[in-house]
Amino acid sequence: MLSFNDFHGNLQTPAGSSGQVVEKQPDGTEKKIDAGGVEYLATSLRTARKHHPYSVTAAAGDLIGASPLLSGLFHDEPTVEAMNKLDLDVSSVGNHEFDEGAKELARIQNGGCHPKDGCYEKDKHGKDKEFRGADYPYLTANVTDEKTGKPLLDPYWVWEHKGVKVGFIGVTLEGTPDIVSADGIKGLKFHDEVETVNKYAKILDKQGVKSIVTLIHEGGSPASQAYNYDCDSPGAGDGISGPITAIAKGITPEVDAIVTGHTHQAYVCTIPDPSGKPRMVTSASSYGKLYTDTTLTYDRRTKDIVRTSVRSANHVVSRTQPKAADMTRLIGRWDKLAAPIANKPVGYISGDIPGRGAGTPESPLGDLISDAQLAHAKSLDPEADLALMNPGGIRSDLVHKASGSEGDGVVTYGEAFTVQPFSNTVNLVDLTGAQLLTGLRQQVSGPNEASPKILQVSDGFTYTLDMTKSGADRVVAGSVRLNGEPLDPDATYRVAMNSFLAGGGDGFAELGKGTKPLVGADDLKALNDYFTANSSAAKPIAPPKADRITVVK
Repeated sequence: MLSFNDFHGNLQTPAGSSGQVVEKQPDGTEKKIDAGGVEYLATSLRTARKHHPYSVTAAAGDLIGASPLLSGLFHDEPTVEAMNKLDLDVSSVGNHEFDEGAKELARIQNGGCHPKDGCYEKDKHGKDKEFRGADYPYLTANVTDEKTGKPLLDPYWVWEHKGVKVGFIGVTLEGTPDIVSADGIKGLKFHDEVETVNKYAKILDKQGVKSIVTLIHEGGSPASQAYNYDCDSPGAGDGISGPITAIAKGITPEVDAIVTGHTHQAYVCTIPDPSGKPRMVTSASSYGKLYTDTTLTYDRRTKDIVRTSVRSANHVVSRTQPKAADMTRLIGRWDKLAAPIANKPVGYISGDIPGRGAGTPESPLGDLISDAQLAHAKSLDPEADLALMNPGGIRSDLVHKASGSEGDGVVTYGEAFTVQPFSNTVNLVDLTGAQLLTGLRQQVSGPNEASPKILQVSDGFTYTLDMTKSGADRVVAGSVRLNGEPLDPDATYRVAMNSFLAGGGDGFAELGKGTKPLVGADDLKALNDYFTANSSAAKPIAPPKADRITVVK
């Protein structure tokens, strides 16, 4: 079984730290390796399949959504086409499969041209070339229609080859409604992962399918960022924490292996099942930088997997291997359509501006985006005070080195789109100082306590985050200041944020209680306008210092 997760439409090689994996060396040091890109992923998977007639390829969600412009501009049709070409057999949905709603997900599965944008290509006769949809099933076992109670798409799928049967159950995280736009999931219900998997494992067992794999878009955090870190040291599953540990311990022993995603981490662990028996739990980082190769030994007599013979490892999708020619042609075809928009310069930078790859609570790119949103907000309402940006909405870094022929330091529309691909609007709301403080505390408490989501803040807004404390106490209340003045709990502040945060997304329920809303342009336009107003070839923007949040460790 070959598996991967969180591809996010990264057909081309991801830039900067987004396109690197960390490898632990024999002497204990760590080395960064350039990896990823569908041309190399296809080669890796095809090579791995050789001489293995019993081979299945599976994914654990977020193949689409939050994608770079080459895929995102075309509603991820290029990525689905690529997944078809590399012979993906099955995938669970992830939260990002719901970015454009249930109807769009159904189109991704079943095909047809986009209802607004239509068909993107013509056939040789000059007629519209219709999108054919995914050849592989998207599994939505724990996502049901509120009215009918039925799963949105198939809950499970059975792979068969010469009498061998392996069942796949696909689920996304139960908390999907907290991290996607409410409009995208209207009329849908998301159920408990463990209960759902256990329910369908029984159904498969009754059908005579004894070998079962769960594809789950939820994950954990290993103790090391190295993809080849021993997750079972000192004992089974000791090197991983996060939501997947409790889920894995609750999923019925009838399931033989668990492929996970969502956290963009790399791990291969054996977490004990409810009977105490070790069971393989894997994740292959993100963006096609790794793939997991798992050997499952099938007993034809019992029709079940022999757990003691399960072996698994993550492998780097190296850029030193040959490119898959069909993927190069696919990228070239779509790139030709996207080029007039993608290659347009929008701004200039004097150095790398890390965002997704910063590895710190506050990122230079987070500061830049917050400043851009505040500037846009002030153009709508001069009384705007500050801006807040959710870290998950920052999908990449801005790299100084040219990605094409644009020249070093030039930011193109395509690069800006890769950073902010969601088409959220910049919204303005009124919040009291007390509500703002509660919103800051929600970064590190409630649903965000186990995995904090640190908001990026605009210039002039400062506070201290004490990570030696727990929960809401991590935000030092008396430290919050705006332009040097202490936050007044009774005063009203005009706050800019994207529409996702303004809807209470990412567990920030308090931010969703703002009053006097005003809706501006989309966040990408706000960023591009900021570049136009504040940068030139002669005066590029310098990377912000990321010194607005003081972190005590």
